[in-house]
Amino acid sequence: MSSRPGSRGRRGSGRPNQHGKSSFFTGTRERIRPVTIKQTIFDAICFGYLLTIALAVITGVTEDDVEARLLPESWVVSSFLTAKEEAPKNQLPYAFVVLALTALGASLSIGINRAGFQTLGGFLFESPDKKARLDTEGPAKTWWKTTWGIQTIITFLVTFAAAIVVTEFSLYEIFSSDGFEGARRVFSSLATPNFAILPMAVLAILETIFMAFLATVLAVPAAFILSFFCAKNLMGQTKIGFAVYTFLRALLNITRSIEPLIWAIIFSVWVGIGPFAGMLALMLHTVASLAKLYSELVESIDDGPVDGILATGAGPLQVVWFAVVPQVILPYISFTIYRWDINVRMSTIIGLVGGGGIGTLIMQFQGQARWHEVGTLALVIVLTVWAMDVASAYIREAIK
Repeated sequence: MSSRPGSRGRRGSGRPNQHGKSSFFTGTRERIRPVTIKQTIFDAICFGYLLTIALAVITGVTEDDVEARLLPESWVVSSFLTAKEEAPKNQLPYAFVVLALTALGASLSIGINRAGFQTLGGFLFESPDKKARLDTEGPAKTWWKTTWGIQTIITFLVTFAAAIVVTEFSLYEIFSSDGFEGARRVFSSLATPNFAILPMAVLAILETIFMAFLATVLAVPAAFILSFFCAKNLMGQTKIGFAVYTFLRALLNITRSIEPLIWAIIFSVWVGIGPFAGMLALMLHTVASLAKLYSELVESIDDGPVDGILATGAGPLQVVWFAVVPQVILPYISFTIYRWDINVRMSTIIGLVGGGGIGTLIMQFQGQARWHEVGTLALVIVLTVWAMDVASAYIREAIK
């Protein structure tokens, strides 16, 4: 006698069937859950990470031990890393241990999924059609009672505990009397600014604003053009187009992952210390960030106008100009104004590494422990950022 559709529990996930028991424990024959490469890689990293943390706790391996093994001995004895006299010779090859534990994690992922349970990788990378089909096969279990839910909770708790250890989190240091006294001296100085340097601070903040403005203006045309080449719905129709899309996306992701502070250091060596280096750093990072935001807007457009323009025999440029641009132009302007607001804030920081602007003055006065002057500069920055934020909010609201 055939069973009704939907009467069986979720296949291979440990969900209860109509008898209220998991098919895994009732011994019924289940089709082996398919294991994909994506979920295996994800689970291998996750389980390998957990096994590595567990091994470090059991063996008592410290951060200094890892540095002593992985870094050259001349680096290990340097003052900015550790004060060890000599790199130990009997340490395990940690890199190979981590790789072995990652491989073990992959084996665990495959074994757990084949046993009928669903790991976190299996949950995240399960095909949408299979998710939709399985959601109709029976009542779903509470997420924290599932295998992937337990894996998520354990990973979060282990990461939280490891973060406390690595960051040397200490409530005693926060509430110690010596720390309170030092903070009181600094804050009291900051709260009594020296307005004698106010003209210098105003000129420096104007330089900062112009840096952000020029960086944004120069970045917008490049980001505007790149956004169409980075939109999958426009470039994914041909192999060459998809290759261009993949290459540009990877290039922009790499560029955006490097913070403007690092780019400012690079350009300070390239063109010299000053506002020009800071502007170039902001411009490069803005191109990558805006191109990503713009391209995601292009990927979310309505296909109706595009199909209508194509039906008239229009070429690719005409399709983009008459069907795509009208749908994204207002969000483009909104994102651009918001990015200028971000650049104003960023430009106050990159001056700390020679990028010009008010950050350079902060670095100078802070190095001399002149906290009253630093308080004046901080006040100018706060007022400027607040004014820019209010103005950009009104402008974005007006163009909606």
